[in-house]
Amino acid sequence: MDVNAAVAAAAAIAGVCTGVIAMLAFRWSERDQKRPTRTSLHTDAVLPPGVDTVLSVLRSSAVVLDEADSVVKASSAAYALGLVRGGKLAVEPMLQMARDTRRDGEIRQVELDLPRRGTGRGDALAVSARVAPLGSRLVLLLVEDLTEARRIEAVRRDFVANVSHELKTPVGALSLLSEAVMDAADDPEAVERFAGRMQNEATRLTNLVQELIDLSRVQNDDPLEDAEPVRVDELVAEAIDRCRHQAGTKQITMAAGGTADLHVWGNRGQLAAALGNLVENAVNYSPARTRVGIAARRVNAPGGDLIEVAVTDQGIGISDKDKERIFERFYRVDPARSRATGGTGLGLAIVKHVAASHGGEVTVWSSEGQGSTFTLRLPEAGATRDRGAGHGPGREGAYQGARPDDTTAYEPIPAAPEVLP
Repeated sequence: MDVNAAVAAAAAIAGVCTGVIAMLAFRWSERDQKRPTRTSLHTDAVLPPGVDTVLSVLRSSAVVLDEADSVVKASSAAYALGLVRGGKLAVEPMLQMARDTRRDGEIRQVELDLPRRGTGRGDALAVSARVAPLGSRLVLLLVEDLTEARRIEAVRRDFVANVSHELKTPVGALSLLSEAVMDAADDPEAVERFAGRMQNEATRLTNLVQELIDLSRVQNDDPLEDAEPVRVDELVAEAIDRCRHQAGTKQITMAAGGTADLHVWGNRGQLAAALGNLVENAVNYSPARTRVGIAARRVNAPGGDLIEVAVTDQGIGISDKDKERIFERFYRVDPARSRATGGTGLGLAIVKHVAASHGGEVTVWSSEGQGSTFTLRLPEAGATRDRGAGHGPGREGAYQGARPDDTTAYEPIPAAPEVLP
């Protein structure tokens, strides 16, 4: 009897101990679940209310650092710029700024040049970094990418410098020639010779000013606000007529062909100027007694049919290194030859802007000594009108990048040539 009572007492004590242990384990588990983990310390729980939402809508790259210099929060743009790697801020000058701001609470700002990641290019990434305290323990870093703004500013400075130089050249020549005319007042032949050169310089100056006006207009105006269907045949005929005198002087034959009765949708004046510039370049850079061809055709493209107008010459051609830059303002493949032909270096820049503003593009194929083919691609009139030309990104995005494989397969059709004596 005593043995049975002892066993029962022992069992009861064991049961009580088990229950106590289980209850303690349960309580410990609850406390452990409620305890903040290392991961949760670096998420939204440590950020002041609303900060995460504000950071998500900022255009700048944002990084939040804690007192241990660990990254608490970083935007996707910060990762894209290479600011954050392995949970740490990877740019030492910015990290030092954050430490200084955490120490004294002062807001700091600096501009830095950072190497680009994985591009293999030598140019740097220009950024503006601003550091400010965020609460008592955190530091906020905002980084703005200034690379594109720097590039635009450099282009503007180069443009102003180039314009100044280009205008100074003919103006200076006119000044010197006028002095020469005054000194040769008693020599009729010299006066006539100097007057002819003055007329050439005045013509060059007039052309330069006009092309600057045209370039400014095509850059600032929307050509599709007052767009209309434009016959390609009429544009080709106008371009040929514009270059009739130059071609006749060099005994160059101009032949027009391709598909007839094509229409594009846009500003007639700008389109005529663009095609006229291409034909004029072809004539100016072609040797005497050669041929310039203008051919038009319709091609299928994913966003809608395109009209291609190709201008082919048998001129000096363009090297591979120059092809990438010929559409830049004031860039000349051969400066000496350009001045001899009266070129300003703005014609192809105007063509590029006109094509882009009409939702198209201009490309070039060329080989040195074999000539060049410039191809102007524009949306067909019906396709552009159906898509609501002139109303935002639908106009441009549908047509950019459409490039048929046979970009060089243009020969003027001899069945209907226009031969200039």
